[in-house]
Amino acid sequence: MKKTFLLLIALAATVCVSAQNYPFNGLDMNMGNLSRLSNAKTRSISPENFKGEPGKGGMADPKDKDLTNTANSAGAARDLGKGWKVNPYIIVKPGETITIAEIDGPGAIQQIWMTPTGNWRFTIIRMYWDNEKEPSVECPVGDFFASAYNEYAQLSSLAICVNPGSAFNCYWQMPFRKKARITIENINTRDQMSLYYQINYTLTEVPDDQAYFHAQFRRSNPTQGSLHTLIDGVKGKGQYVGTYLAWRVNDNAWWGEGEIKFFMDGDKEFPTICGTGTEDYFCGSYNFENQKTHQYQEFTTPYTGMHQVIHPDGLYRAVTSFGLYRWHILDPIRFDSNLKVTIQDLGWRHDGRYLNQKSDISSTSFWYQTEPHAKFPALPSKDNLEIPKW
Repeated sequence: MKKTFLLLIALAATVCVSAQNYPFNGLDMNMGNLSRLSNAKTRSISPENFKGEPGKGGMADPKDKDLTNTANSAGAARDLGKGWKVNPYIIVKPGETITIAEIDGPGAIQQIWMTPTGNWRFTIIRMYWDNEKEPSVECPVGDFFASAYNEYAQLSSLAICVNPGSAFNCYWQMPFRKKARITIENINTRDQMSLYYQINYTLTEVPDDQAYFHAQFRRSNPTQGSLHTLIDGVKGKGQYVGTYLAWRVNDNAWWGEGEIKFFMDGDKEFPTICGTGTEDYFCGSYNFENQKTHQYQEFTTPYTGMHQVIHPDGLYRAVTSFGLYRWHILDPIRFDSNLKVTIQDLGWRHDGRYLNQKSDISSTSFWYQTEPHAKFPALPSKDNLEIPKW
């Protein structure tokens, strides 16, 4: 009991020191400085206030004929009038791209909530900072929120939360100096999408040492040479902060012997950081196996988890699919000039030898870096993004 008390005192002291050592401008929020006043201005964008303007939320009028295309709940609100949930969502038609946020800086996006309908692989989210032409974030919306399989799986972490029934939440801080722009593209050729969303941000000065948020999607289906590259060609100074993998296994044995490797700052053949196995990187051990049930054990924690296991069902679901995440929040991987990240697709043969596999691996990598960033590889086509599902 005494040791626990002393540990709590030490943790509280660390938080307080941390709050005092960093300039407070509305970005360095933690439990230790929530009581401190700030000149930062809080704003929020949603379909009820497209521009996040002060005093302009919930103004849609269900009786205004000029707003029939944006008053999506006009019928439900017809007896109540303005101010009563007249336009809580938007519709994105097949092939359409809509800008859901355009913000003049300086400031930072601090939280995003959304719940898109339809196939989450066919909805692409992109983010642009400071008038850049190429996105710093480009990813299927499901993979961005660690939900590749278009099926709900509860996830509780500091960076991403997925809550019932299909609520996506993001807490990565995204600073910008001149402008922030977020778009949603519906690449589905058949179905329109309904999107409820809210983007909460602050308008405040951004210190010189604040880097820009990036996220990139890649897929190997199947892996070539039993290797999947998460990112490559990253140039600049920054820190790698997170990995989400959607891993579909095509063999009948343990599949996660592969090592993740971080090549940084001039590394050639051999990396500076080399893990010891897939489940080890995601902070698990021994196959993620529950020793009582002898089944995979899902888990979700603040920094890491295997929150989703989809088992074969004896009919169309022929392979096991996994969703895994690792956030480097307390242990960011810092690089000065360049970064490449790979993971091996490695399992076991029956005679105790490694098996170089051919799995289907999708990854979303999250990092911060100085701009400009290197141009991303082209996003796979709709058919090559799809995870077939009957």
